[in-house]
Amino acid sequence: MNVILLEKIGKLGEIGDTASVKAGYARNFLFPLGKAIPATKANLEDLEQRRSDLLAIHNEKMSFAQARADKVKNTQVKIEVNASDEGKLFGSVGTRDIANALNARNGSDIQKSEVLMPHGVIRQLGDYQIQLDLGYDVNAEISLSVVGLRSVAGIDADGSIIDEIDETETAESAEPKATEAEASAKSTESGSEVVGKGA
Repeated sequence: MNVILLEKIGKLGEIGDTASVKAGYARNFLFPLGKAIPATKANLEDLEQRRSDLLAIHNEKMSFAQARADKVKNTQVKIEVNASDEGKLFGSVGTRDIANALNARNGSDIQKSEVLMPHGVIRQLGDYQIQLDLGYDVNAEISLSVVGLRSVAGIDADGSIIDEIDETETAESAEPKATEAEASAKSTESGSEVVGKGA
């Protein structure tokens, strides 16, 4: 299918260029997102009259995309996950996880569809370079560290909090036993008193 590009798209061409693409790609991606229109005679004539307007709109959107890229490029993001001792994740890290972590870190508005993961989701601990495609031929790269959770409770590496938690749990578990012992003693005393009165 022949289409007219309304914005610069990678290897397809510049604004106003005619490109041949698969019908599904045109109908499901290019047309709905306003990136291209069918290459009809009427559209070609209309485009010639609108070319300067389209270029101005394109440049404005490109500047906006560049500003978004500048906000996030070279950012270092850390995602903590549950993993085995061998570094294999119990689950995976995907585009949504990366976009959410980046947005939380930078106050940005990156969409999961803008996170490129050509090799699929991440299933192993480690450091990764992640590419973002922000449209209009604007890209950014971020650094991602996928690390294992040190503890659900956020326990320090020196173990000091672990000791405190252990002591607290020991004290708490001892209290009910003492209470049970006291209750048993009171029950025995009450029984003795009743027997005594009967005598």
